[in-house]
Amino acid sequence: IADVGLVGFPNVGKSTFLSRVTNAKPKIANYHFTTLSPNLGAITIHDKNFVLADIPGLIEGAAEGAGLGHDFLRHVERTRLIVHVVDVSGIEGRDPYEDYVAIRKELKDFSEELYLRPEIIVANKTDSDFEGENLKAFKEKLKGKTVIAISALTKSGLKELTEAMYAELIKLDELKPIEHEEFEYLRGDGDDFEVSRDD
Repeated sequence: IADVGLVGFPNVGKSTFLSRVTNAKPKIANYHFTTLSPNLGAITIHDKNFVLADIPGLIEGAAEGAGLGHDFLRHVERTRLIVHVVDVSGIEGRDPYEDYVAIRKELKDFSEELYLRPEIIVANKTDSDFEGENLKAFKEKLKGKTVIAISALTKSGLKELTEAMYAELIKLDELKPIEHEEFEYLRGDGDDFEVSRDD
């Protein structure tokens, strides 16, 4: 369905990010499960067009079907690159690293191939991480992995992120069409009824 799938817990800012870098107008509100079906938006970088999909928020147990998890994870399967968005603001009292690990576990439980798919880690809502301590702690726990810090609200870091998506996508193969068995519709038998006129 798209080149890039935006993945993360509900209310981490995926829809806001999509609205900032594309012309998409997703519903944005400060509560969980605002997005119930993927929103798509196109972005042009260096004369190339890519499609981003804002995947509805995943929750723990998604791989077993919790919160329509199977449906949402199947959407992720139909993308080439995962952009994993994490809320580092701490406003909701959640630990960004634990959130990251939880979503990664759901991807692995659902499909090893999906777990191994290329990923860009995005620390969002840095505008609310006033001292930068949450971002610093998150990066330390993810040593060896690149974390791109953004604020979708203030547009900080968005250029760096779009460049990173472009650099990753040009290295990847195009997605193959979904395999399906060929079929033919049965043709109607023209002799199975007749039309007549009555009085």
